[in-house]
Amino acid sequence: MVEIIKPYRQGMPAVRFIGKKYGDEDRVNGSFSAKWGDWFKNNLFAEIENAPGYKADFFEDADAYIGLMRYKNGEPFQYWIGMFTPEGTTVPEGYQHLDMPDSMLGVCWIHGPEPDIYGKDDLVMEVFRANGITPVTDSEGAFWFFERYACPRFTEPDENGYVILDHCYYIAD
Repeated sequence: MVEIIKPYRQGMPAVRFIGKKYGDEDRVNGSFSAKWGDWFKNNLFAEIENAPGYKADFFEDADAYIGLMRYKNGEPFQYWIGMFTPEGTTVPEGYQHLDMPDSMLGVCWIHGPEPDIYGKDDLVMEVFRANGITPVTDSEGAFWFFERYACPRFTEPDENGYVILDHCYYIAD
């Protein structure tokens, strides 16, 4: 059974997101899990973690791996895999980056077994509405949101084999 166990607001400083961008054409059987497998097989997160300027603890959960998404009706869906880093972190060769201003996030912890914890946007929105949390679009009318794979919440299953996936949206202050 999947449940939201912790909805809350979280401030995030200005960051540089470093990663790689994918689109719907990169999905395998509807998901990006094969791309995640490539990242772990090829140790791609280590290149970010070893980049000049990277710091793992510059804000709460900064050391998490991120599945960053951009959605705007009528435009191609974007799915990025990577990490949030301090502003100015050197971008390793072959990677892309996005610089993002300080922001407020709406966060839900989704507790349950894999793969049931994925694709719970409707449940997250329901919990956000009940808690007065409203996602916002950027200046181009796109929603940005992400899955945050934080240690140990996601990496160490509980006694039932359940993990916690953070699902985060940008919200108004």
